[in-house]
Amino acid sequence: MGAVRTTARAQLPPRVRKAVLTLHIVSAGAWIGVDVLVAVLAGVGLGSGSAEVRGLALRTLATFVVTPMLVAALTCLGTGFLLGLATRWGLVRYWWVAVKLVTNLVLATLILVLLRPGLPEVGAAGAVVEAGGVPAADLSFLVYPPTVSLTALAAATVLSVYKPWGRVRQRRARGSEVRATVAG
Repeated sequence: MGAVRTTARAQLPPRVRKAVLTLHIVSAGAWIGVDVLVAVLAGVGLGSGSAEVRGLALRTLATFVVTPMLVAALTCLGTGFLLGLATRWGLVRYWWVAVKLVTNLVLATLILVLLRPGLPEVGAAGAVVEAGGVPAADLSFLVYPPTVSLTALAAATVLSVYKPWGRVRQRRARGSEVRATVAG
C-alpha cells in the first residue's frame, strides 16, 4: 500500500464557506423555481385555455425567463466551482462533484445555445395566439427544456445528498491494479 498523498488546498473560513454554500443552495433552488415557471408557462401556452391567456403565457416565457435562469445557473456554477476548489470535495476529486459540474455546464450551455435563440419565435407566436390566430411555428419543443432541466437538477440534488461513487482517483487505482494483476 502506498502512502496517501495530500495536496495543499486553500480553505475558506467557516463563515465564508457557509455563506458560499448557502448561495449555492439558494441559486440551485432559484434555478429549479425558474424551470417550474417555464413548465407552467409552456403548459398554459400550449394548453386549451383562452387565446389571450395562452398568448400572454408564451410572450411572458419569451420575455422574462432566460435572464433569471442564466443568472441562477451561473451563480450555481460559480459557487460550486469555488466550493470545489476550497473544500475537501475538490472539483474532480469525487465522481458526484464532477458529474454535478458537467451537468451544470451542459445545462447553462443549453440555455444559451438552444433555449435563448428560439424564444423570439415563441414571443411572436404568443402575439399571434393572443390576437386569435394560429401560429405558424410548432411550439411543442417547449416541453423539453423544463423536462430535461428539472430532471438533471433533481439528479444533481440527489448526488449532493447521497454523494455516491467515491473518489475519482480510487477508481483509476483499482483499474490499474486489475491491469497489473492480469499482466503479471
